[in-house]
Amino acid sequence: MVASNKSSMGKTKRSTDDLIDSAIAQQNDWMENRRTFARRFLKTLNIFARPNPTHDADKNPTGQKKETRRGGVAAYWFPILCAVFVVLVAVWVAFFHRPSDTVVVVPPVAEPTTRIVAETFEQVSVPTFDIVRIEPQGTVVVAGRWVADDSVSIVINGEIVATERTDKNGEFVYSPARAFEAGNYTISLIGIRGNVKSDENVFVYISERGYQNSVSLLMTDDGSTLLQAPTMLVDGDLVVSKIDYLDTGRIVVTGDSLPRLRVSLSLDDKYLGFARVSDYKHFGLGADVGDLKSGQEYKLTVRLHDGDGRTIAEVNHKFTMPEMTGDDDTYYTVRRGDCLWIIARNFLRRGVLFSIIAERNNIENPNLIFPNQNLQIPTGGTGK
Repeated sequence: MVASNKSSMGKTKRSTDDLIDSAIAQQNDWMENRRTFARRFLKTLNIFARPNPTHDADKNPTGQKKETRRGGVAAYWFPILCAVFVVLVAVWVAFFHRPSDTVVVVPPVAEPTTRIVAETFEQVSVPTFDIVRIEPQGTVVVAGRWVADDSVSIVINGEIVATERTDKNGEFVYSPARAFEAGNYTISLIGIRGNVKSDENVFVYISERGYQNSVSLLMTDDGSTLLQAPTMLVDGDLVVSKIDYLDTGRIVVTGDSLPRLRVSLSLDDKYLGFARVSDYKHFGLGADVGDLKSGQEYKLTVRLHDGDGRTIAEVNHKFTMPEMTGDDDTYYTVRRGDCLWIIARNFLRRGVLFSIIAERNNIENPNLIFPNQNLQIPTGGTGK
């Protein structure tokens, strides 16, 4: 039993030695392969370092090659050239090369709609008018624009009369079946979301004579634009009720016409100025004309204009200048819509002189005058 165990141990020892010898042999082979590879690589480099094939001038008289030796740098010119090339490429990449910008192609996106966001009402434009038309039967059609698929209220004379829904294009139409009574109407718009009010108002005048004599005007801060002009005028649509010539060389014309339109004044075809007709159809216009000679004939022309400045009615008044009476005062009957400022501007050239008229007529509150009140106007320009 003991001998058997010893025999087994000896066999195990000899097998381990074989494994070690085999590993050492493989390592030696690997080292030999490395040495062989290195010799081949150096031999390849030595080819580039060798001189050109021998010529007759390079040979010895014995026919043997003449040995030539080169310096260390000349012997390894190819590796050095490769190293220099690598350095140049590295410098170019580090200091001169700029990567091209990446171009990203974005597919076209549809234009954003005017739909508002609940948090940003201030970025939305206000409601606007497209048309305000007076129909033959006396109804009024209002069309305009606001945010798509939203609500807009129509306000007439300060009261909301209807709320309409806009379509996908932001357009709406309000067309009541009830005819409007004759009179003046002011129309505005309010966008429900955000309570956004229109910057523009539309003034509508419904004539007692029908829609042919009615007017609609778009009123803005810059003036007015005629949306619908009267298609037919009749007697009474432009009337000159009084002409005053003052010894100060100023002429004042008062009359009646269609509300909110403009009237202009000319003397012997010389333009003198214009005034706007009030909502109550009255107008007054004063202008300096200088000294008019007694006994000489003059032609006074008052014209009514639409919103585009075209003349739609005209009144000509020819008169012979009478002798001046020498009175310093004239008289004026107050009409609805008048104020002392406008009366003073027409008669006394400047509205700030209204206090002279108030003092002459013992008016305690200059902001309170009454229709049909007869005022004495001190045309001499003083309150004395």
